[in-house]
Amino acid sequence: MSSLSWRLIVVALATVFGLAFTLPSIESVRQSPLGSILPSNQVSLGLDLKGGIHLTLGVDVDKAVANSLAQGGQDIKAFAQEKEIVIIRQNLVDNKRLEFVLASPDKKAAFDEILKKQFPGMTVERTDTVDDGKIKYTLGFTADYRKNLVSLTVDQAVKTIRNRIDQFGVAEPDIRKQAGDRIQIQLPGLKDSDRAIALVGKTAHLEFKIVDESADVAKAEKGQLPPGRELIMERITNRDGSAADRPLVVKADAVLTGEHIADARVNFDQNNNQPYVSLNFTPRGAKIFERVTGENLKKRMAIILDGKAYSAPVIQDRIAGGRATITGRYTETEARDLAVVLRAGALPAPVNVLEQRTVGPSLGQESIDNGVMSISVACAAIALFMLVYYSFSGVVANIALVLNVFLIMAGLSLFGATLTLPGIAGIILTMAMSVDANIIIFERIREEIRLGLPPKASIKEGFQRGALTILDANATTAIAAIVLYEFGTGPIRGFAVTLLLGIVASMFTAIFVSRTLMELWVRGHKAETRLSI
Repeated sequence: MSSLSWRLIVVALATVFGLAFTLPSIESVRQSPLGSILPSNQVSLGLDLKGGIHLTLGVDVDKAVANSLAQGGQDIKAFAQEKEIVIIRQNLVDNKRLEFVLASPDKKAAFDEILKKQFPGMTVERTDTVDDGKIKYTLGFTADYRKNLVSLTVDQAVKTIRNRIDQFGVAEPDIRKQAGDRIQIQLPGLKDSDRAIALVGKTAHLEFKIVDESADVAKAEKGQLPPGRELIMERITNRDGSAADRPLVVKADAVLTGEHIADARVNFDQNNNQPYVSLNFTPRGAKIFERVTGENLKKRMAIILDGKAYSAPVIQDRIAGGRATITGRYTETEARDLAVVLRAGALPAPVNVLEQRTVGPSLGQESIDNGVMSISVACAAIALFMLVYYSFSGVVANIALVLNVFLIMAGLSLFGATLTLPGIAGIILTMAMSVDANIIIFERIREEIRLGLPPKASIKEGFQRGALTILDANATTAIAAIVLYEFGTGPIRGFAVTLLLGIVASMFTAIFVSRTLMELWVRGHKAETRLSI
């Protein structure tokens, strides 16, 4: 097989590939009999083309630090008990420091050894001698540990939100961490925006806290709370099915949080068929739950979701097996959404919606129409210029240009990339770059013809000499595109993706396809025939 023959085969395969992965994105083709034999891949449209919602969330990392301190306090108490060391009056101060009293001063050395070995992320900020010689400890996180904890909290929030959205079924969501403990979310093509916003924005921050029955609720409502206590509202379901809120004073330290949940499912009460959410804890969570219920027999434990208590049952016995339930007047949809967010992972800290924008489908369609128009006008202008200036060789360049667009769209479809308005700009830019590569080669061929070389030799020299220049120029552009993709946000990354695909496609069409077509033309004509360039 000659070199030209295998080149023609490669060009034919590239053309089939481009058409096969581009045509399914056209609605009329997708609904036709041809659509049944084509790949199912389609070009995904971004928020600016398809419509949808844009959210910016702020993560309350201070709450995550406070929760981690509270959990650390519980772990310190558990380790101390194993060594028969008594810890009393444990509470958080300003959600930044942990205070407790060591009841036996003679155990200080052993207790300090526990802190050093088991809790390297904590530092003892100060110790004070209080009544009867007891020692009061004030602990906080080290700067490095707090920094890592904040970073992990935001990363975990991003992962949790992505898991929720994946279960909700949104195609091509764009979720990324931003500076200032913020998260950017773009949900293109979303129809049920209200439910999605509720699903994403729901903190699902689950906490188990012990109720303080001795506290004066009336004083607490006036802001007079004992140290280490907080006032929350408990949802009470009346007999007629209505709901009301009742004040409840609980210990500020959470004995268990949602991070220890392994699974969450919707079940139905056998008596009245009312949906509720059943929880299964991780092995560590089950161990903590069993210990906490054993230490607080006959006390009420509030199950708190996003700052509101949904139930506060009395602990009748030590609960083993790692199971709990959340009951309330839920609809089936509400219960399922709650199970989704808990199963996907409760957010490690509360989040607040800082910004919300909605792009309507009509505006997205208008953007698509304008984008198609801009590509069509650019193609027509470039094709006309090449045809007028380079005659038959311009026809070759135009064929390569059309194939270049098909290959870019096929690449977007195959790799599941998202096409955005900046992405359309990237396609137009690569169209110009593709033609620019052809111009460099054609001018080289013209020089060789002026030197007296025949058409076949001129084509060979022109492509060989021009290819290196084209490779250098495209390599530097590709480096810039990679940097844009790595460090850019959504729209910039969309531009970078189409630019990278366009660089690969334009080099293939300008150097390989154009040369194959021109050599095919030369083979079909006599040696003395003048090349139309």
